[in-house]
Amino acid sequence: MSEQIVEQDVTEAVHAIADRARTASRKMARANRSWKDKGLHAIAEALVANQASIIEANALDLAEGRANGTSAAMLDRLTLTKDRVAGLAAALENLASLPDPVGNVVRGQTLPNGLRMRQINVPMGVVAAIYEARPNVTVDIAGLALKSGNAVILRGGSAAANTNNALLAILREALDKVGLPADAVQSVDQYGREGANVLMRARGRVDVLIPRGGRELIQTVVTNAAVPVIETGEGNVHIYLDKSAAADMSVDILLNAKTQRPSVCNTVETLLVHKDATVLAPVLKALAAAGVRLHVDPRIMAALPAGLTATEADDDDWAREYMDLDLAVAMVDTLDDAVAHIRRWSTGHTEAIITNDLANAERFVAEIDSAAVIVNASTRFTDGGEMGLGAEVGISTQKLHARGPMGLAELTTTKWIVQGEGQIRG
Repeated sequence: MSEQIVEQDVTEAVHAIADRARTASRKMARANRSWKDKGLHAIAEALVANQASIIEANALDLAEGRANGTSAAMLDRLTLTKDRVAGLAAALENLASLPDPVGNVVRGQTLPNGLRMRQINVPMGVVAAIYEARPNVTVDIAGLALKSGNAVILRGGSAAANTNNALLAILREALDKVGLPADAVQSVDQYGREGANVLMRARGRVDVLIPRGGRELIQTVVTNAAVPVIETGEGNVHIYLDKSAAADMSVDILLNAKTQRPSVCNTVETLLVHKDATVLAPVLKALAAAGVRLHVDPRIMAALPAGLTATEADDDDWAREYMDLDLAVAMVDTLDDAVAHIRRWSTGHTEAIITNDLANAERFVAEIDSAAVIVNASTRFTDGGEMGLGAEVGISTQKLHARGPMGLAELTTTKWIVQGEGQIRG
């Protein structure tokens, strides 16, 4: 009986949060660009002013994470440094410089009967996000929600509880100072896993739910949510070295794609090499020198440069998002073989080809069905900020509504405005 009472209390508390968010969303929908941008600037300034307290709270989460055996990749995602806090503030300033998506005319026409019709972008309303050990997402999603006229409810997980609590207080105070509703940014972290479960079932109170994290978290949300979900996918990312790939370009791209920040979803996890490519040796040597651990098929094992070591890859390696300094490597006979491998194992996030053959590049782009396909550049560019979209909520790997980096436009929906002068339907 007591458990039922607790569940009922959590349900009522989360529903109350959602109802306050709904009220706040109505005010956010009426806010003009100047007002919203003022809020973004206020949050950015507050983050910089309070960076010491943010980093102090983050240190508590990091200490708990290390004590609990959290992986190095997850600790990296969890970490906020002075530079990373400055980066979050800069991303908010950049958001303020972007056009307001609300009110943008998607299409329109005047009908023969004189009716004037416009389809315009409007806010989603109440956006919820469930994520893990990523305090940067707290700021990114809040900023995107603010600029796109939404209210947001966050579930950031226990691993970043101290950091997220500090950030949430700063965000809400900054909004209040500029006259925007503090309830436009709320959290259900205080209600734990049951709070997240209630949030997932709050259909009618929450308009859309966005999970961001590993496969287990995403599939849990997709499977159990009654609220509409935009699925953001894990990144089993591939790079294919075509037989015409140039050595310098290949080395530079692979090092950047694998080692710049291994713990993020746009890091390459599998390298496919054409059997006639001349760049295998310099690429593998450069990766090994950078500390990358190679998991290879028998043909790559036989072709390893002298002095390099590797472990034999299996199906788990082809399917795995390492999020660490590990890389699966396979040799293929043709471009068709590379495409077939990617189609089998890809999560639909990002794939890249390095080639000097225009026809092969065009075939790769046409035949690969992922959210982002890149030619002769690092996979690390699949990022809202790098693509000029501002911060991002996540990388959507589904095909409905939003696909790829989800920026401002992806947090809006549309409605039709029909204006007449007394017309009636015959």
